[in-house]
Amino acid sequence: MAEPDILFQFVLSFEGGFVNDPDDRGGATNMGVTIATWRQAGYDKDGDGDIDADDLRALTPEDVRDRVFIPHYWDRWKAGLIRSQSVANILVDWVWASGRHGITNVQRLLGVKADGIVGPETLAELNAREPRRLFEQIKAERRRFIRGIIAANPRQRKFEAGWLRRLEAIRFGSLTLNTVPARTVTFKDE
Repeated sequence: MAEPDILFQFVLSFEGGFVNDPDDRGGATNMGVTIATWRQAGYDKDGDGDIDADDLRALTPEDVRDRVFIPHYWDRWKAGLIRSQSVANILVDWVWASGRHGITNVQRLLGVKADGIVGPETLAELNAREPRRLFEQIKAERRRFIRGIIAANPRQRKFEAGWLRRLEAIRFGSLTLNTVPARTVTFKDE
């Protein structure tokens, strides 16, 4: 079964520190965690009675992993029940980057109800597929999704190269970390 720490190190390597780009629909973000997501986590990190950008700036990698990545992304995909680490990686990274679309688009691809809820039917269909072929189908669908974002909002084009570079760093059986020099993590897969 898939393990979260394999993907988490990849996610952190691609996410920078605190940013608040006016063109980024996520708004204030630190290590890939948006202010809206941190408010969902419900943790007033600095203890001042509100959850705001100051809390976001104070995040540690452990906060991100334990309070956001695992409960809100890894567990949302029930990724620990996915047989293929590669498939789990591309699925959870997509929901990390695009929210619910990272589930519903895949559910449509699988031919199950696209309700954004990963249940027994979605998992059974996912695990019944040949992992390498499914991985490539999901990757192609994610490329189409990125093109759709840009077609709908051309201001998002400035993010395209980074989005695609990140997607290409996710391969069946390995992840290339966004480090200098780049480091590839390989793992056993089905």
